[in-house]
Amino acid sequence: CHQFGSQIMLHGPGDETTVGRIENIEVRNGGQAFRLGRYMMHFHLIGEIRESYARNNSFHDSWNRAINMHGIHGLRVEHNMAYSIMGHTFFIEDGVETKLQIRHNLAIQTRASASLLNTDQT
Repeated sequence: CHQFGSQIMLHGPGDETTVGRIENIEVRNGGQAFRLGRYMMHFHLIGEIRESYARNNSFHDSWNRAINMHGIHGLRVEHNMAYSIMGHTFFIEDGVETKLQIRHNLAIQTRASASLLNTDQT
């Protein structure tokens, strides 16, 4: 795989313009190492997305995170399983994201990554 796998990105021009209802999928060997923004699943700068969710999914052997949340509000991330993920597994990117419901998720064997942020190395 050479640390270059698939990615799922949801992006839109503003509040409630994009709806992503992702459930019951398996992603293996996803994400792209050494590339910021190239995560297995990436909710990116949409604003309010109250109708969106990621639930009951399986992520394993990732080269760059499992689920990344950046500039979004109201997303539900529930009942996901992540195994052998490089970098932060469930990542809130800027800290300005609000009303996220992140619950009942399991992360096992998160691996350090020298290719992302300094905090991914510990």
